[in-house]
Amino acid sequence: MGTTHDVIIIGARCAGAATAMLLARQGLRVLVLDRSRYGSDTISTHALMRGGVVQLLRWGLLDRVVAAGTPPVTKVIFHYPDGSTRVSLKPAAGVDALYAPRRNILDPLLADAAAEAGAEIRFGVHVIELTRDDIGRVTGVVGRDRTGCRVVATAPLTIGADGIRSFVAGEVGAPVIRTAAGLGSAFLYGYWDGLPVEGYEWLYGPSVSGGLIPTNDGRTGVFVGTTPERMRQILRARTARGPFDSLLEDLSPAVAERVRAARGPEGRRGFAGLPGYVRQSWGPGWALVGDAGSFEDPLSTHGITDALREAELLANAVVDMHRGALSESAALAGYQRTRDALSARLYAAVEAIASYEWTMPRLKQLLREASSAMTEQIEILQRPEHEHGLVPAQVS
Repeated sequence: MGTTHDVIIIGARCAGAATAMLLARQGLRVLVLDRSRYGSDTISTHALMRGGVVQLLRWGLLDRVVAAGTPPVTKVIFHYPDGSTRVSLKPAAGVDALYAPRRNILDPLLADAAAEAGAEIRFGVHVIELTRDDIGRVTGVVGRDRTGCRVVATAPLTIGADGIRSFVAGEVGAPVIRTAAGLGSAFLYGYWDGLPVEGYEWLYGPSVSGGLIPTNDGRTGVFVGTTPERMRQILRARTARGPFDSLLEDLSPAVAERVRAARGPEGRRGFAGLPGYVRQSWGPGWALVGDAGSFEDPLSTHGITDALREAELLANAVVDMHRGALSESAALAGYQRTRDALSARLYAAVEAIASYEWTMPRLKQLLREASSAMTEQIEILQRPEHEHGLVPAQVS
């Protein structure tokens, strides 16, 4: 015997947990399954842009991010070969600072909020099958927990929030409707102790980029990125300085000196690079959200903000379906249409930046375009038609 729900969500990180919370706050019976353990970490630049902070504030969760010791960011510094530009954040849309919580803080915080709203969340469950009816409509899932016990659940809608290698997307054959022209950026990441920063610090140089991000426990996340081909060359070279230090030195000798003076990590993690994509994100009985549905190069540092925005858009659509205001096809097609329209400008700008085929004047123009696109997203998401996704029926 299985369990029956209004919605099943595969994946309990940012996109999945936020979607579950919003739906549960509207009274839907939500089951969330995730193969990882509660509170596990993951590779991430974890910098929230203003749109993400706005959503956490309206959902009643920003105080929890602050209470976890996440430092406020009130300044953004852009480092270029010919100098640095400092931008002080002005209060807007109800927030006066940005935040970059570690994923082992933000993800469980969102999962806790979903559980408080009434969602059932089960970690350590590996989904191995989507069930279908006689005409091919997805009707639920089959999985196994860590003890090997079979987990069976049914629902009118199953949502894949399970990342770039989405099992749900693969099982339903979700077609890719847009792919970035380049190969994407390859990155190395690490966390340093005792590395003072003024705020978010972004670094750009010929064929290389990087960032310094203040986060929890007094640590600073540092990343360097370049083309996958150049990253492979540097890794093979086995220089005395090592690939991370070599790329950072190429970006900014002054910043590299600051990083060397701090206490570095025992190891660094890497991302080999992946072209950005947009997938068809709905079909009979299924939908995709977050990286499962679309992926933007991590160079944008906008991934979490994207995930929260898409969770809200999808939740709005599902609530409309549940209330009978729209049919499934109309609601989910509208979700995808809005998602794609909101992300198009930013996606194009980030794709061009991630090509590393720019001059400095062109790069600065692209960064202004990306900033304008982010502002546009915030303005649209504050419109009245998004109200029931932004303002919960009850806030725990």
